[in-house]
Amino acid sequence: MARVVMTMKIMPDGVEIDLDDLLERIKSAIPEGTDVGAIERQPVAFGLIAIRMNLVRDESLGGTDDLEEAISAVEGVAQVEVEMVSRM
Repeated sequence: MARVVMTMKIMPDGVEIDLDDLLERIKSAIPEGTDVGAIERQPVAFGLIAIRMNLVRDESLGGTDDLEEAISAVEGVAQVEVEMVSRM
């Protein structure tokens, strides 16, 4: 079975959010069977910084809906956007 890599852009609630703490809470919310790859911080505007993260998992686990829901449920996350999905 093929593996799938997904790039997600996660917007925090505001500029006052501790991104290190938010990132740890996001990692702990990611469903089992999904690996965290590269992570970067991307300045957006007015001091707001988004988190871009690559997630990798087996294609058999399905689409991105469960990941989006799990990450969106983390306190401090305002929005989750799937930027890219690709088979490896």
